[in-house]
Amino acid sequence: MTTLTHSSDTLTRDALAVLQPGFRGTTAPDWLLRRIGEGLTSVGLFGRNITSPAQLAALTAQLRAERDDVLVAIDEEGGDVTRLEVRDGSSFPGNYALGSVDDVDLTRAVARELGGRLAACGVNLNWAPSADVNSDVNNPVIGVRSFGADPALVSRHTAAYVEGLQSAGVAACTKHFPGHGDTAVDSHHALPRIDVDFDTLHARELAPFRSAIAAGSKSVMSAHILLSALDPNRPATLSPQIVTGLLREELGFDGLIVTDGIEMQAIASTYGIERGSVLAIAAGVDAICVGGGLADEGTVLRLRDALVDAVREGELPEERLADAAARVRALADWTLRVRGASGPGAAVQEGTAPGIGSTGAGSGTDIGLVAARRALRVTGTIEPLQEAPYVASFAPAANIAVGDETPWGVAAELTALLPGTGTGTYGGENTAAEVLAAAGERRIVAVVRDIHRHPWMAAVLDGILAARPDTAVVEMGVNHAEPTGSPHIATYGAARVCGRAAAEALTGREA
Repeated sequence: MTTLTHSSDTLTRDALAVLQPGFRGTTAPDWLLRRIGEGLTSVGLFGRNITSPAQLAALTAQLRAERDDVLVAIDEEGGDVTRLEVRDGSSFPGNYALGSVDDVDLTRAVARELGGRLAACGVNLNWAPSADVNSDVNNPVIGVRSFGADPALVSRHTAAYVEGLQSAGVAACTKHFPGHGDTAVDSHHALPRIDVDFDTLHARELAPFRSAIAAGSKSVMSAHILLSALDPNRPATLSPQIVTGLLREELGFDGLIVTDGIEMQAIASTYGIERGSVLAIAAGVDAICVGGGLADEGTVLRLRDALVDAVREGELPEERLADAAARVRALADWTLRVRGASGPGAAVQEGTAPGIGSTGAGSGTDIGLVAARRALRVTGTIEPLQEAPYVASFAPAANIAVGDETPWGVAAELTALLPGTGTGTYGGENTAAEVLAAAGERRIVAVVRDIHRHPWMAAVLDGILAARPDTAVVEMGVNHAEPTGSPHIATYGAARVCGRAAAEALTGREA
């Protein structure tokens, strides 16, 4: 184990303060509580840390017993990327659905409700919203996480989301600066490169971030992407030109700058997490997000010591680390003041915080379902299903941000409305003949996700439609391909409420 420097040492405390680590388990391990006592100011939570609202509230209370102003962060976008409801699917549609409705009041209300649920469980920093303009329809990691492909639309909904979330006392972290929408590579796996001109970047990628800053976003998350027009040598997270020159000085952002996960391969495989963390802080970043994959004490100590050593060796100015730590503490202080102003929340009892391990029933608001219903787009005429159908779900590999733990589709919702509904999940190795044989005489509901990105999926669906033209098609990803099926239903996301809205449309009944 790394030798611990004196806990009173300012340099060590500052190095711990700029880390936002994760951990494994549903209670805080002793090592994490000890590091909080030594200066660690932030903790990141993931789906693996959450089982119920009561458990989550107890966990955040455990952390606050060590430090009352600790920043408890989470990656809760709603829609396809949910940590609160990782095992059930989200009670809120994601950005793509909200952008398709294009009602900023609705987006603001959804974000406010989501923020309220986070705050009730003691979470005060949300790594959301995504402000990426999804200009590449083949983007493998953004897609439905974006409000859309139009910069003006993305800008107004990003601002509304920030306003709604922060009105609930939860700090927004607008991401992925300066924009991850025009990429064909997932930065979890490699370093994406965007080669567009400076004017395009300003007009397209940066517009939503300007709106987020104007709306008062408390933090911004950097992207691990190379933008040759801004810095041909270093990815945005490690670039002084982008982090300090563009975000701080040109755009005037004065809040907390957080990295995307430092262990993502775009950084880890090219610089290493220690070197990457030092370069990020030196570039002007204030906090290092780590823990999606590396979630152990050793990682925290390695990064802490790398920062301390960099200062002592003259590679990282001590005042830059101190400034970064001060910004982290300033945001922590803001969350504490907001929580104090709103008064202590009611204790969260098992099953009473809707949307975490529940269906959201009895919440007093079904704003997420309302939004999902409004987002639905139907091409063709729906003849409501009267008998239990066969649901064939075509499942592409999930990206790391979404994960494969969260259920999606319409099968469960249709089964609730039409008991006896048959189901099957298919991949690239399956054929139309297999689906047709499994369905028998039952009406087929084919559920797809980003069919325009998956030729195998389109080929199997074509075979099904040739034999059974009455097949209903439900697209739960980016709605880019030409509508097929009788009818074609686009949900603009795969959240649980999106599946419910589609099932209601197919049956003519409310679930």
